[in-house]
This record gives sequence, structure tokens and C-alpha cells, in this order.
Amino acid sequence: MWKSKTVSIVLPAYNEEKYIRPAVEDFFVDGIVDEVVVVDNNSRDRTAEEAMATRARVVREDVQGYGHALRRGLREATGELVIMAEPDGTFVGRDVMKLLAYADDFEMVCGTRTTRELIWHQANMGWFLRWGNWIVAKLIQVLYGGPSLTDCGCTLRLVRRPAAQRLLPRFTVGGSHFLPEMVCLALLDGARLIEV
Repeated sequence: MWKSKTVSIVLPAYNEEKYIRPAVEDFFVDGIVDEVVVVDNNSRDRTAEEAMATRARVVREDVQGYGHALRRGLREATGELVIMAEPDGTFVGRDVMKLLAYADDFEMVCGTRTTRELIWHQANMGWFLRWGNWIVAKLIQVLYGGPSLTDCGCTLRLVRRPAAQRLLPRFTVGGSHFLPEMVCLALLDGARLIEV
């Protein structure tokens, strides 16, 4: 729990057999995280079996696609604060504290992979993806009246349950561009959003 609010972690998983078990254990931050939901998106390896050997709740999303897996995770999570992350080592369990620090003041807290000093070397993107993400983020910022944005494609983000429930029926994207859509819809909804 975080300040008497329950916290859920959603980990979308496709062929993450090697990483899923350590990720689940790492994201179960003692005294903070109440549940970890692993969404198996038709993995061809032993991802589901490895996840079931942990304390996580494993659900299956049969419709293939990153966005479909995240949407399923948002529906399945029971926490008042829902945090989405990657199970591949891009983020670590203690990263949830960076988001939770802003949870009282914002309905959505988005992470960024563009601040080199604050993230792991492995999480840094190549220059092409970094600049592409920055350009799209700035377009969203201008077109939708958002706050300063630098990385609209970062999975690491927190959303309060009421905001997630308002957005869920409006999602249309099932692929990797689900994350920018989520930011656009949140801004159109008038949600208070910050990137950290």
C-alpha cells in the first residue's frame, strides 16, 4: 500500500521466460506493492509457467498485441494505483517509488527513458528511437495541451483506477502505439498528467 491506497503492477509478457520470474520478485516491493499481474500474450516459451511459480496473478490475453496485453492488465488489476512496467529489465522494482511520489497530485504519472542521468544504461534507446519519441511527444504536448513530454512510448507509468476506468472503453489501439494513445486520451479527458 501507498498512503493507504492499494498498488498493482501490470507486466505485459511475450516470450519473457528468462526475465519474468526475477521481474515479478523485484516488483513486489515489500510494504508497497499489493499485487503483480502478469499478462501472458500468447508466449511460445515457458513465460506463463515461470510467472505462475511466483506470487503474481497470471492472466492470458489471446488477442496478440502489446496494447491488447496492457489493456487486459488495466482491466484485471485491482489496485487503486496501477503501474505498468516491462519485465525485461528495462525498469526495476524501486522505479515504482519515482511514480508513487507524484500519485497524490496527478492522475497519470509517465516515466521517461530520455534522461540519461536517471535511468539504467540498458533502458537508453538508440538515437533514432530517442529522437522519434521526442518529436512525437512534443507534437502530443502541443496538439493536446499537455505538460512537458519527452517520451510518449515509455511503458513505465502510473494511472489512478478512476482515470483508467474512464479511459478503458475509449482505447482503440492494440499494438505498440497504445502508449501514445493513452497519453492523448488522458489529456483529452482532462486528466492531470506529469512525466518524471
